[in-house]
Amino acid sequence: MATFKAIRIDKADKGTTAALTQFDDTELMDGDVTVRVEWSTLNYKDGLALTGKAPVVRRFPMIAGIDFAGTIEQSSHPDWKAGDKVVCNGWGMGETHLGAYAERARVKGDWLVRLPDGISARDAMAVGTAGYTAMLSVLALEKHGLTPKSGPVVVTGAAGGVGSVAIAVLSKLGYHVIASTGRATEADYLKSLGAAEVIDRAELSGPAKALAKERWAGGVDSVGSTTLANLLSMTRYGGAIAACGLAAGMDLPSSVAPFILRGVCLLGIDSVMCPIELRRVAWRRLASDLDKAKLADITHEIAIGDVIGYGPKILDGQVRGRIVVKIV
Repeated sequence: MATFKAIRIDKADKGTTAALTQFDDTELMDGDVTVRVEWSTLNYKDGLALTGKAPVVRRFPMIAGIDFAGTIEQSSHPDWKAGDKVVCNGWGMGETHLGAYAERARVKGDWLVRLPDGISARDAMAVGTAGYTAMLSVLALEKHGLTPKSGPVVVTGAAGGVGSVAIAVLSKLGYHVIASTGRATEADYLKSLGAAEVIDRAELSGPAKALAKERWAGGVDSVGSTTLANLLSMTRYGGAIAACGLAAGMDLPSSVAPFILRGVCLLGIDSVMCPIELRRVAWRRLASDLDKAKLADITHEIAIGDVIGYGPKILDGQVRGRIVVKIV
């Protein structure tokens, strides 16, 4: 029987356990494409799954990891053949479907996106779900009608994966970007990505007023809770905030005032079950609108054996930018 290296999560008497081990080919789930995984990445949700801090994993045993990039080994799907280079984000991987921290993955061909020209498998995982979610947020703001002429845009959780890519993309597109962070020492890093201003997250952490002084035309929020409530109360008339995360909590202690008195819109961003056509658009835009030099600057590489130790770090806000995981 063939086996391969993988990070396996099992149910324990108290919580879960995670370990790098050998996984049996026969335990792979149904799918019409088998991929040799070359690179993965570490996202906030991966940290939750690895540590068991939230009920992300919903079947056991589970292979952790919600993102991979690699080369197809076998395919019975009409759109794919052996040798094709692909990327896969979400679709329940690492939650309900065996995930990406493994040398092999079997998935549905309908989940896959062809790697765009100019993006390597490593680059794709430097982007990962965090960067792809940031791009979905930018697309939603553009669909709303936001342009650089509309006014400043704010990015919360700025030093994290979503925030770092959002700043890099928005600044390249010509926006005046305000970066919100709880890590004052990261100001130079955020400005190197393109942030025009850096503000302390404490400005957004107190109880939100129904309406506060208008400060920005739009924003990308990966924090949620009181931070998102404050963003909404400070958004200019007709503006919009793209909400894509919950690092501070799932609650939203806000009011209807920004929506009915200023016409503000709250744009929900889902990366997990996002339709395939929108995924393709997002990846094409990442190929053109994300500065590869900046992507390299925000990326740190680790081996698959280091992943479990990094789970608590990303939850504690100790990870800057993006982490790529070398699988093979």
